[in-house]
Amino acid sequence: MNLSPSLQILFVDQPARSAAFYSEHFGARVLESSPTFAMLALGDSARLGLWSRHTAEPSPTAAGGGTELAFAQPDRGTVDSLHARWSAAGIPMAQAPVALDFGYTFVATDPDGHRLRIFHPEGN
Repeated sequence: MNLSPSLQILFVDQPARSAAFYSEHFGARVLESSPTFAMLALGDSARLGLWSRHTAEPSPTAAGGGTELAFAQPDRGTVDSLHARWSAAGIPMAQAPVALDFGYTFVATDPDGHRLRIFHPEGN
């Protein structure tokens, strides 16, 4: 059996607020929305679920920031441009652009503290 993920779920405080964030800053299309859950399309096949941490079953045991959503970019200029745009929009930054072993990257956070890594792969 080959299992491949089709949906990444983040537990959030306010699904509508989080859906608006991902729509505005990622160009994500809202596919489904209710007071306790929203699902968005990230690209052609990736899906992002935003489930109210207050109603999720079983209850989540961790808050945002324990994992990352990572988004590859075609070059360093795109990484820098996105960092500048998001910084100007007031999105909190956990890491400024920096070259690491795997590539050039920065980390921002969404309204619930989930880490969003933007990177251009480089190196080996």
